[in-house]
Amino acid sequence: MSLLATDERNADQVAYWNGPPGERWRARQQDQDTLLAPVTDVLLQRAAPAAGERALDIGCGCGTTSIELARRVMPGGRVVGVDISAPMLQRAGERAPADLPVDFIMADATAYRFDPAAADLLFSRFGVMFFAEPQKSFANMRRGLRRGARLAFACWREPRKNPWLMLPLEEACRHVPRPPAPGPEEPGPFAFADERRVRGILDQAGFREVRLEPVDLALDIGVGRGLEAAVETVTGMGPASRALEGQPPDLRTAAAQSIRAALARFQVGNTVALPGAVWIVSAMSA
Repeated sequence: MSLLATDERNADQVAYWNGPPGERWRARQQDQDTLLAPVTDVLLQRAAPAAGERALDIGCGCGTTSIELARRVMPGGRVVGVDISAPMLQRAGERAPADLPVDFIMADATAYRFDPAAADLLFSRFGVMFFAEPQKSFANMRRGLRRGARLAFACWREPRKNPWLMLPLEEACRHVPRPPAPGPEEPGPFAFADERRVRGILDQAGFREVRLEPVDLALDIGVGRGLEAAVETVTGMGPASRALEGQPPDLRTAAAQSIRAALARFQVGNTVALPGAVWIVSAMSA
């Protein structure tokens, strides 16, 4: 699968998600979907896909949300999943039943020419916080929506409200240098944490009735398999993983021990659930 369209300012993200991080997401697809299932459930409920609708799934990754959307828009509907990561889209294609009304496209949603005024729903689970110029990206995506179409996406709120991500990072940084923190408006997982910024982006891109619903969740980073699985999750993905990348084995081992001790406080049976906080963002296409 080749990249159909890209904006040069997103080149770093294209390279990143087609490198080792994309491969890791592909390899850990099942665990990541289990971990994020509480978010997926809430987001799908708010998006309310219906039979006969056409939906765009932005940053669809390994295809879980696109596949579920396609099931819900049958009969008569269709879903287009868009992502820049070849490894993840390969996994999506492997997983989607042949008779499901879903297509996967490797493209940058900032530059891709969507069928004009065709879709009823613009959907994303954590796929829209990585654009260099998000207002431009959302304006382009809006061109693919009919007037009055719905937008629904999930994004993370501020780091301090997401200890499931930040606690392992703090423990890792007892042993390894802290990686440079991106600016609050630079592409990254927390780029849409500021409510005013999100409203401004969507207003300028031509959306109306913008609403940000705060949702607090408990995320089982042990994915039902206990403490060791939790340590594996956070050292294999996310901020702690990035801090540990390329570090000597002895420091990685020491960091894992600190993370294990911190996470043990949250273990209940085979679950290791930590707080997470998201915005469920909804709007209408003007």
